[in-house]
Amino acid sequence: MNAGGDPDRDDFGLPPIDIEIPDDARELDRDVQAYQRELRAMRRRQRAVRLRGPLTREGMVLPLLAGCLILALITSTLLIMFAADQTGMPDQSGHVAAPAAPKHPTASQAAAGQINGPLPAGQIVVANQTISLSAVAGHNPVVLTLVPQDCQCASALRQLTAQAARAHVPVYLVAANGEQQQLPALAAQAGAGRAKLAEDTSNVLFRTYLRSGVTAILVRQDGSVASVARLPQANLETSLRQLSPAKPAGH
Repeated sequence: MNAGGDPDRDDFGLPPIDIEIPDDARELDRDVQAYQRELRAMRRRQRAVRLRGPLTREGMVLPLLAGCLILALITSTLLIMFAADQTGMPDQSGHVAAPAAPKHPTASQAAAGQINGPLPAGQIVVANQTISLSAVAGHNPVVLTLVPQDCQCASALRQLTAQAARAHVPVYLVAANGEQQQLPALAAQAGAGRAKLAEDTSNVLFRTYLRSGVTAILVRQDGSVASVARLPQANLETSLRQLSPAKPAGH
């Protein structure tokens, strides 16, 4: 200030201001209280901003992501539980599952000795070994050829064994009880060197199937009867190939 009490010129370019310095500091109490009120109000505003922060657009991202993650975990757990219950988990209710349907239901429904049924109960003797008819197939298709006494059937047997060889199906030449002595000579005449010679000791096959002439019984690999044919009238080429559709390697 100049000597006249007016604001003097400021050499720093600041606007002129009036500064009043009180004689007693207690006169500044109201200004101090007002300043403290402003500080308290500012702190309240800062606390409110921190409390409302999670509810703003930016603050909702993390809670939303956390909720989605929890929901996905619960859903995947439930799906795994339901899938496991349907694909092999034991039934906790104590009920026993129904057995699966047989692979060849027609074979189980037909009577023994009938088409699509099993061979009748009995035995044959092959190379001095007794074999049950239920085990003749042995997981492979076969042809049981019933050869009556003095049949003069070398030509029919030759045709049958040739067709069976092309279809890769083994052939049994079966004679009735006590009549097996004729089989080696017939096999030689028919060129059926690989055919197995058997004797129906209980004549169960002859009683069930033989009516007249040579009878060929085509047996599937599961032991069921596929067809019964009379020779030499029948051509079994197609039926034999259906018994054994897959050819062994090298043929």
